[in-house]
Amino acid sequence: MILVTGGAGFIGANFILEWLARSNEPVVNLDKLTYAGNLANLASVDRDERLVFVQGDIGDRQMVEQLLTRYRPRAVINFAAESHVDRSIHGPGEFIQTNVVGTFNLLEAVRAFWSGLGEGEKSGFRFLHVSTDEVYGSLGKNDPAFSETTPYAPNSPYSASKAASDHLVRAYHHTYGLPVLTTNCSNNYGPYQFPEKLIPLVIHNALAGKPLPIYGDGSNIRDWLYVTDHCLGIMTVLEKGRVGETYNIGGNNEKTNLEVVKTICAILDELHPDSPVTPHEKLITFVKDRPGHDARYAINAGKIARELNWQPLESFETGIRKTVAWYLDNQVWVENVISGEYRNWMQTNYATR
Repeated sequence: MILVTGGAGFIGANFILEWLARSNEPVVNLDKLTYAGNLANLASVDRDERLVFVQGDIGDRQMVEQLLTRYRPRAVINFAAESHVDRSIHGPGEFIQTNVVGTFNLLEAVRAFWSGLGEGEKSGFRFLHVSTDEVYGSLGKNDPAFSETTPYAPNSPYSASKAASDHLVRAYHHTYGLPVLTTNCSNNYGPYQFPEKLIPLVIHNALAGKPLPIYGDGSNIRDWLYVTDHCLGIMTVLEKGRVGETYNIGGNNEKTNLEVVKTICAILDELHPDSPVTPHEKLITFVKDRPGHDARYAINAGKIARELNWQPLESFETGIRKTVAWYLDNQVWVENVISGEYRNWMQTNYATR
């Protein structure tokens, strides 16, 4: 049995789907079901007896302790987090509460559980913390990619809160001996991503003939990682990673935001030529940049490749085509998540840009 936190969110849900497809080991999914947590992401396995869903908050230490005592997982994989930079700019408090205080309470519950295990179970137990490349700050155009030894230099409330959680996880290993693993990933994309993020937002707006908002001049660079590749990387680290180590997981696909949007537009021109506005590139609209917008992220994934023999299977070209096709085939899912809360957020974030 493994315990996954935040398993109804974008990456967590993809991880559970991939886990159940590849393993017979049961999963307990603990998720608070905030705006981005959606059980419809797991509809294809909702009758699978290997999956147990519990609605709850990682910050509720007593509830987490009860879950651990009841199910006795051999591993905890922590996806639970507030994860959107723009939202952290508008409301940083929730990010501190979930990403810092929540991770602390989760660690305390896990430490108490782990301390009470027998020696065999204790040595085999793992706490895997899923984090982001944004904790490393911003790169110049010619700077080497982030490695596991790059100093932390977070620039947004979101990345600062994730950096704090990473430090807590490290401290619980060095202070208490808790067998932890940390992964820092680059920008994920793929099925079930909430359409506040660039790629699903662009697909949704393009199909509706709405503007495709790009911050600044679109020159900000990200390393794009297909979500299934990320999930397989996490599974690899869980199985073979050295306790106490950090592993960067990247897609080896650096693209400017403008390149990403133009690629999506070209695919939609081909796959969905009857949109209200074509070619879709006509909809590109440059808007006021976000405060403190990091110029470039890039991941050096050499360590996980050398030590654990993991590499991404998807190029950006194959992954983005699969992603666009998925959203075209799953418009009912999209419409169900475009709620009043989502519309309010779009108004808050983009109305004055």
